[in-house]
Amino acid sequence: MLFLSQEPEPRKKKVGLFKQNGNKLYATFMSITGDSRFLEGIVRGNEFFLSSFIGSGAGYYTGTFDAAGQLTGSAGGQPFTATKNTAAALPDPYKLTYLKDGYTSFDLSLPDVNGKKISLKDEKYKNKVVIVTITGTWCPNCIDEAGFLAPWYKKNKNRGVEAIGVHYERKADAAYVKNAIEGFKKRYGIEYDEVFGGLADKKTVAESFPALNTFLSFPTILFIDKKGNVDKIYTGFTGPATGIYYTRFIKEFNEEVSRLLKDAI
Repeated sequence: MLFLSQEPEPRKKKVGLFKQNGNKLYATFMSITGDSRFLEGIVRGNEFFLSSFIGSGAGYYTGTFDAAGQLTGSAGGQPFTATKNTAAALPDPYKLTYLKDGYTSFDLSLPDVNGKKISLKDEKYKNKVVIVTITGTWCPNCIDEAGFLAPWYKKNKNRGVEAIGVHYERKADAAYVKNAIEGFKKRYGIEYDEVFGGLADKKTVAESFPALNTFLSFPTILFIDKKGNVDKIYTGFTGPATGIYYTRFIKEFNEEVSRLLKDAI
């Protein structure tokens, strides 16, 4: 079942995906920044209870529903309303973040955990399709993204593709950053470069990437062609909890990379 939240501002709307099996309930809520991952709970009469725990925090959703398809609930103490809607959809994630007028590309020069500066101008990235992801070890949707991107990179790196993870963390202390990023790298078997951009703050990201019109979400994926130009930008991450939407993302991701690899230099 698809539910669309009744927020007046399109960017604040969410799409809820619900699946019921007896009194067991499974769900996730999608927004432009990502999804609430795997929620599980029960239905009791016209009430529902959902929760999840991701290590860094718990999610708790409660509410009621009626025969007309109206849903009223609370997410972490914040009230919401939604309506059953088979056509529920979010804004196109490829059209939310884009380059400002006058920009076709950008550069970055940021340190890895050992202090080595990484730049898109490095020989390693020349004439390559490059995936740049703006991420953080604390971010649940970034964790899902790493779970996809790390094995994808291992499988595809010999096709002329590179990737860089630009991390924004909760502390700027060098020891903390090194431990967080190295642990993340080991946990997901990441083989592409990872660098530190600063504190996990949208204003900090905007200062690091002045060519972007805005910054809305961790993660954000930038697709860069072999000439160094930004071809597309994907805001947020549609993770495995979203089912067919995750499958669609993977298909679109692979199609975009394959198209860029075929483009002549």
